[in-house]
Amino acid sequence: MLGLAHLDRPFDYLVDAADDETAAVGARVRIRFAGRLVDGFVLERRADSDHVGSLSYLDRAVSGEPVLTPELATLARAVADRYAGTMSDVVRLAVPPRHARTEARPADDVPPPPDAPDLAAWSSYQHADSFIGALRSESAAAPHAVWQAAPGEQWPQRLAELATAVAAAGRGTIIIVPDQRDLDRLASACEPLLGDRCVSLAAGLGPSTRYRRWLAIRRGAASVVAGTRSAVFAPVHNLGLVVVWDDGDDSLAEPRAPYPHPREVAVLRTHQQRCGFLVGGYSRTAEAQALVESGWAHDLVADRQTVRARMPRVLALSDSDARVMRDPLAHSARIPEMAFASARRAIAAGLPVLFSVPRRGYLPSLACAGCRTHVRCRACHGPVQLDQDRSGPGEILACRWCGRTERHFRCVECGGTRVRALVTGARRTAEELGRAFAGVPVVASGGSATVDAVESGARVVVATPGVEPVASGGYGAAIILDTWAYLDRADLRATEMAVRRWLAIGALVRAHGDGGELVLVADAGIRAVQAVVRWDPAGFAALELAQRAELGFPPAVTMASVDGLAADVTRFTDLIDMPAGADLLGPVPLPSGVRPPAGLADSSAAGAFDDESTDIERVLVRVGRRDGRKLAAALTQAQTRRNTKHETGPIRVQVDPHTIG
Repeated sequence: MLGLAHLDRPFDYLVDAADDETAAVGARVRIRFAGRLVDGFVLERRADSDHVGSLSYLDRAVSGEPVLTPELATLARAVADRYAGTMSDVVRLAVPPRHARTEARPADDVPPPPDAPDLAAWSSYQHADSFIGALRSESAAAPHAVWQAAPGEQWPQRLAELATAVAAAGRGTIIIVPDQRDLDRLASACEPLLGDRCVSLAAGLGPSTRYRRWLAIRRGAASVVAGTRSAVFAPVHNLGLVVVWDDGDDSLAEPRAPYPHPREVAVLRTHQQRCGFLVGGYSRTAEAQALVESGWAHDLVADRQTVRARMPRVLALSDSDARVMRDPLAHSARIPEMAFASARRAIAAGLPVLFSVPRRGYLPSLACAGCRTHVRCRACHGPVQLDQDRSGPGEILACRWCGRTERHFRCVECGGTRVRALVTGARRTAEELGRAFAGVPVVASGGSATVDAVESGARVVVATPGVEPVASGGYGAAIILDTWAYLDRADLRATEMAVRRWLAIGALVRAHGDGGELVLVADAGIRAVQAVVRWDPAGFAALELAQRAELGFPPAVTMASVDGLAADVTRFTDLIDMPAGADLLGPVPLPSGVRPPAGLADSSAAGAFDDESTDIERVLVRVGRRDGRKLAAALTQAQTRRNTKHETGPIRVQVDPHTIG
């Protein structure tokens, strides 16, 4: 467990008679390496060795509990190779720290298999019968699917039913969700069907509780695991299915080296253990679409008639709409009349209304003082701010993306020359709506003050993305404000994330036949808005994937980044044996205040990028998707060469976590 690329391999040690029984395959041991005691795991017991010199003995066997099973060790090795990391870093993510008192407790009894569940609700999805049949068959079939949840679908119940069906067939299931709120909903759905056979794993559990549940899984007392990202490594016996719900959520991005994404770990595990695979959500990522278009996975989607019957009525700002034509401020007002009208109808019917805002607190932005059109950079169309660092007469605008400055502003819509600052956010919105809907209760959910659910009845709910309360019976209307903030992000996945957020909000609204309305305060001509109006996440993902392929962006290609000081980055890239056809992009300086996340490839350099005055540069390496593994191997070899040269300058190497070769 050394974390260094040039030492990322097994080492042979002798086992004395006293440790012979305890030092089983997968057990924790302490060994002496280069004069110091370090942790290790037993990978294999054999009678001979390839080492030509003399061997040392294990210092001691820490525990006889085989926590690193052969299947888990094989998976950790594959993940490390795919992400240009070390196996020890992956094992730290996969195996929780030991808790001796918990480990000494006797194993729990294995509960009886559950009864077969009612799977009638899955009949709404095409090919669901064949998918479930393959999971329950005794032929060890390994079906792969991408599930497009229909509007208003109770996804925790559907996944609980699927896990119960697999458990009734004598196999195990792992279900990965983005955060604790989703995990609580899933656990509540699983408990009536599975009882003690299902356990939850999350980072918020204490060390004793987490290790006790993890041991219950390894010892076979639990066969269904519901958890957040690291639970994808859970040592489930006879694994039959791995599920990843809402794979586009940022919470699934691992902040520690080598930054594996649970969707890609699930794909690797499916290959190795011949188990089923399901990635689901109300929306669809380009990566999930790539699995479908490659033929590796098939669609689980409802037919268009079912989708139309279950979706809310979706409204956006269109110049052909008579309501927009009658409202001269429809395109400039933050909450236009059509949004207020939708909210009033829901409240009059005694139903809750959801107002979604990009963030809590106050979100500053600049707009034209005359028509309130948001100011954008003329070069890159990015958001701008007042440049506070420059002196002189007049206001100077600076782009937050490319840094371009502009002294003489002129609005592209009305020709105005003055700007004004707008402040928006959950707190400000709640204040405004409290005055607009006098006498109606206002509920705010965001930040540390989150609300999981609201009762039925007329009320106004103001929430930030991801913490929208679930309304009993569904919302009568949902209004999504400040949509520009979703699309203004300097991120490849900004549009995809916007569609994901908007569809998730729309899924909380009643069907249009029950009066449900979803209002997007955005131009109806925007591609992302059109995807929501049609409720067509699969079509949007296909177009997104095609455009990325044309432009050479992931997941059509594999990209890796190298961050560090200019001299260190240059020396490192010189050590890479580039695959044929590789493109080297950069180096370019990272914007001021932007730093690589924690978890450097070189653990000795942790914290080296904390100084914001340090100029950090980035180099990107791009190869074809089929050469992704070659690039990872080349990066690993370069790190090995760097370590053997005793170069200690801090760098961070990251293979795009969303692309698998």
